[in-house]
Amino acid sequence: MNPDFHRLVEQVRRTAREHGMWSAGDCIVVAVSGGPDSVMLLHILDEISRDQDLGLKLVCAHVNHGFRGTESDGEAEFVRKLAGKLRIPFELGVFDIPGYMKESGKGGQLAARDKRYQFLHGVADKHGASAIALAHHADDQAETVLMRILRGSGLTGLGGMKLKRRQKNVELIRPLLRIYKNQLIAACDASGIPYVVDSSNLISKYARNAVRLDVLPFLGQYNEQLTDSLNRLAEVAGEEDDYMTLETGRIHAEMVTWGDGEAAFGAQAFTSLHAALQRRLIKLILNYLPLGTEDSDFVKIEAIRKGVVQDLPTTWSLDLGGGIRCLREYDTIRFLPARAESQIPHYTYVVEHFPAELSIMDTGRTLRFTRYEAGTGLSGDMPEGDDEAAFDADELVYPLTVRSRLPGDRMKVMGLNGSKKVKDIFIDEKIPPSLRSQIPMVTDAKGRILWIPGVRRSSVAAVGRQTSSVVRMALDSGSK
Repeated sequence: MNPDFHRLVEQVRRTAREHGMWSAGDCIVVAVSGGPDSVMLLHILDEISRDQDLGLKLVCAHVNHGFRGTESDGEAEFVRKLAGKLRIPFELGVFDIPGYMKESGKGGQLAARDKRYQFLHGVADKHGASAIALAHHADDQAETVLMRILRGSGLTGLGGMKLKRRQKNVELIRPLLRIYKNQLIAACDASGIPYVVDSSNLISKYARNAVRLDVLPFLGQYNEQLTDSLNRLAEVAGEEDDYMTLETGRIHAEMVTWGDGEAAFGAQAFTSLHAALQRRLIKLILNYLPLGTEDSDFVKIEAIRKGVVQDLPTTWSLDLGGGIRCLREYDTIRFLPARAESQIPHYTYVVEHFPAELSIMDTGRTLRFTRYEAGTGLSGDMPEGDDEAAFDADELVYPLTVRSRLPGDRMKVMGLNGSKKVKDIFIDEKIPPSLRSQIPMVTDAKGRILWIPGVRRSSVAAVGRQTSSVVRMALDSGSK
């Protein structure tokens, strides 16, 4: 083989060692279209597989997309013969992409990509491969970065394609990503390695082809090293993106709590973060929820971020689509599935005998009721805190009832001549709106609200010097 070929082999060896692309004895599926880049990739990996201490096993995989009739069939046969010459197992996938486009409504390039990756993963499963090798090179990387710039991508997009990335059951590896196409073609020509030319690569109607054939040459008038510059941008942005990803993961672990498919964090802690980390954290949460988000969702992410950091009303709700809402409830930011009103638990329990214990439906709360003679020393007659309340048993009308909140509920409040709306009590106590429906009301047979467990007791049936019998109610600690 030509010296140019051997230099490429050594460059790929160094890249593979640096990034841990394979280990001894691995099986690698090599995606080969028949063009100079993928043909050279197959030859390079074949040469490396001959290293006695490595013992790589290769599988050559080719996809016939059915776009170009006899030309596509000829390319498939070319790759089959190439694999046979190198004594590498060959797998062929034949798809009716035009038919799939009509069925799925997807464009040609996206439809072809879907079927291509589906096939490659299937081949990897069949052969127990640890990696799929793709022939993307430095010129492809420059095109990718420029296309993402034109779409308004963030830092993740500017990082371009990764040398190594996990997808489903295998690693996607790109051993040629730091090598330019002209180097690959020169090595093929100098070594007498044949390849085919895909005529569709010369059609400017495809976005990537237009960038390669028209946009890059035009911009190259102003920077002769544009392709190099875009590759450097991808490398720097990719590494910085990796760091930001790790830092966001650390902050997520510290700040965000999860439960029942919901996420929450404190607004004050969030505001102390740099704006870049704020956006990253929101995007990470959205990705964990059943609501994937792309860079194009910047407006949605920014609406959430500004709603947290700006001086806005203490409660608000933002519909994110896909049945997900973001809520601000005082200092807490919550991401949760939107619940229909019919899903809010409605319940009624009657307490006729003492002692009694109730587990409140769908709230995770337990209430305990006891009755005893005053002055018996049972934990004292005047409870401390909001999780317990004591009442003059003779002033109550039985049976007692524990029920869910109803519209228009009012409660007599100590120190106030009259009653107050339960809604206003919740606002005063800064109870998040999303949690209010879970808080039970304890009433007597006259319909008077005696106690809002964990929040406040009423002025009804206060324990005094003349009290002879006490009803004590307690909310399990930790259930608030």
